[in-house]
Amino acid sequence: MAETRITVAHSPDSDDAFMFYGLASNNVDTGGIVVDQVLSDIETLNRAAFDGKYEVSAVSFHAFAHLSDKYALLPHGASMGDNYGPIVVARQDGGPAGVKGSRIAIPGELTTAYLTLRLYEPDFDFVVVPFDEIQQAVLDGKAEAGLLIHEGQLTYQDEGLRKIVDLGEWWNQRTGGLPLPLGGNIIRRDLGPEMIRKVSKLLHDSIAFALSHRSDAVTYAETFGRGLDRAKTDKFVGMYVNDLTLGYGERGRKAVERLMTEAFEKGLIPKRVNVEFAA
Repeated sequence: MAETRITVAHSPDSDDAFMFYGLASNNVDTGGIVVDQVLSDIETLNRAAFDGKYEVSAVSFHAFAHLSDKYALLPHGASMGDNYGPIVVARQDGGPAGVKGSRIAIPGELTTAYLTLRLYEPDFDFVVVPFDEIQQAVLDGKAEAGLLIHEGQLTYQDEGLRKIVDLGEWWNQRTGGLPLPLGGNIIRRDLGPEMIRKVSKLLHDSIAFALSHRSDAVTYAETFGRGLDRAKTDKFVGMYVNDLTLGYGERGRKAVERLMTEAFEKGLIPKRVNVEFAA
């Protein structure tokens, strides 16, 4: 009998690594399914999903708005900023007082960070820069401001940058306390209901194992944390892997629906998205 293999693609970041610790450490029963992991930056994963390249992938919710016909949203694995999120920064000794009219380095046009920035202020210019080079682009004057995701949210002050706005805080205030949905795990619909259920369970179990073996999982995640010591790795993981990751719950689902609705009504995504979850 031919073995069943699936590829799970996610970003090479400490929070995603933490989620997949259960699988990476062979502590999750895969039921005979061979799971291959591919690591790539989120914008590359967003683009690959348009081609249906991987059976399971982490993507930005902005990208998912274009992909719901081909992929289903898994009911776990979300990264949400609960009153925190992507941060716009500028140089301490200059740069804009705000976003409007500024030239901003962004990590990709399909990132939810960029979508949220457009909701916050539609009037700005941008240049796409790899997410881990944005701080330097601002410091070098290649952009007046930068939109930081991943570890940059914790390290920008160490590099002499100042915060203009935390988009997670802005979203929380705007929505009456909802978290900001940034990324989620999606699964290709053509796998069929039975395989989707099996894969969904093993990914859920991987997250649950990591949360219940936090110290070991953080040690593993630390090897993926660019420029973060253990304390900051632990903080960053806690920001984006928590109860909302194990299950969206009512708040999480409302947050995704609100984001998709506002993005459609502002003309930032091409169609109204019916937010439904795989088994």
